[in-house]
Amino acid sequence: MRQLLKLIFIGFLLTIFVGISQGNSTPDLSHATWMAHQQDTPIASPIIAVEPEQPVKGESVTYGRLDGTPVTGYLARPTNAADNLPGLIVIHEWWGLNENIKMMTRRLAGEGYVALAVDLYEGEVASEPEQALELLQESQKKTRRLKQNIRQAYRYLESEQNADKIGSIGWCFGGTWSLNTALLFPGKLDATVIYYGGGLETNPDRLKSLQMPILGIFGELDKNPSVETVRQFEAALQQLDKPAEIYVYENADHAFANPSGTRYNAEAAEQAWQETTEFLAQHLK
Repeated sequence: MRQLLKLIFIGFLLTIFVGISQGNSTPDLSHATWMAHQQDTPIASPIIAVEPEQPVKGESVTYGRLDGTPVTGYLARPTNAADNLPGLIVIHEWWGLNENIKMMTRRLAGEGYVALAVDLYEGEVASEPEQALELLQESQKKTRRLKQNIRQAYRYLESEQNADKIGSIGWCFGGTWSLNTALLFPGKLDATVIYYGGGLETNPDRLKSLQMPILGIFGELDKNPSVETVRQFEAALQQLDKPAEIYVYENADHAFANPSGTRYNAEAAEQAWQETTEFLAQHLK
């Protein structure tokens, strides 16, 4: 029965995609992400197998409330670090806040940050692409709630963790929301890292308020976003004279450096990690 329902669901999606290809509709972020991940699974990728540079401690924390309901994330920081570390808002992939994201948060904390992995799905985690698609589509219906979630994460790092500077980082769905975080705090966020977010903003009028340095990590083979869209994003930032570093890695596809999934590209992911750590150290420390 479960397999039959799965086949019906996939058939429904294919009908939608055919309509899109015939010009009957416009594909949205959820459909593009589904196309990139429909054969994927949220297994741990090798990028989280590396131990943090220094011992870290991690714990679940309540960093805010939405309509009275506590929002729980995962906080990691160096074990022996002093107060007033720079903070990182860590934003999960379309799978949700799973154990792989928590391990990545620990690795980022080991670089000398207090890192908070937010939960934009509010406790839901996907183990299959169909489930992840449902969660992503639900999230698109409550953008205002997601923004409030991010605002409370920022305040938590600023007020509860005494972070002297704050940056954001995310992959895929989280890459889109890392940019959205920058747009929420255009004059306050100190750095933002975007790993191939499909919802890449290219309108200069929407980007002109940004004041922080931007690092964009993308794959040459990716369609979500395409290289063309990445270049439009880069051109808009250049037109506005924004401090941005944009990298498009050869032979790398969507999700090539995700903490979860089967699309890992070791060479590109390791290069991107080096760029990421250097960028964050330069602008947050």
